Amino acid sequence: MNILMIEDDLDLGRGVVAALKAQAIGCQWIRRVAEAPRSFEELAVDCVLLDLSLPDGVGYDLLSNWRRNKVTVPIVIMTARSRLEDKLAGLDGGADDFIVKPFAPAELISRVRAVVRRYAQQASQTWSVGALEIDTAAHAVRLNGEAIDLTPREFGILRELARSAGAVVSKDVLAKRLSPFGEPLDVSAIEVHVFNLRKKMGAELIKTIRGIGYMLSP
Repeated sequence: MNILMIEDDLDLGRGVVAALKAQAIGCQWIRRVAEAPRSFEELAVDCVLLDLSLPDGVGYDLLSNWRRNKVTVPIVIMTARSRLEDKLAGLDGGADDFIVKPFAPAELISRVRAVVRRYAQQASQTWSVGALEIDTAAHAVRLNGEAIDLTPREFGILRELARSAGAVVSKDVLAKRLSPFGEPLDVSAIEVHVFNLRKKMGAELIKTIRGIGYMLSP
């Protein structure tokens, strides 16, 4: 999982990054509205953590602009504002959740996982696609009840395909999702990892859509 955090408080930001890292969750941290992306076409993230009070603007404006431009990434507002009016403004403005500072890192991570599950249309942290079960927190995979031993990169590819199960995911999109804050993963490397996944799980589970990418078939 990869998170974009927009938060100007240095102590809080460092604490959240450390807590996410301990759970094997990647995080890109920026501190100003001017640094925020206008769209997410070139930046593959699973969730945005958004502070409302930033040095050069207001988080509500970013939220409004993203939703107006059809950005569907889950967004969790982090703020010291605890009034009901502020919560309603955030949720009605398109936020998926709202957490008031100070908060326990464990609660924040739980809320992030919950909104990401809803976005992926899964009811729990264990995603089910036919006979395939993916425990997104434990990085564990079972097929027909049997555990499958995957490398971290293989797990990442399988998780991204499961997020869009039944739909085609292009190789370019996979490359960006697997390395959202750096150089995209080389497409030839993805092909090797998919080959190894098929050896471990059966060739029929991941279909190749020639010239485009892959599809996880239920």
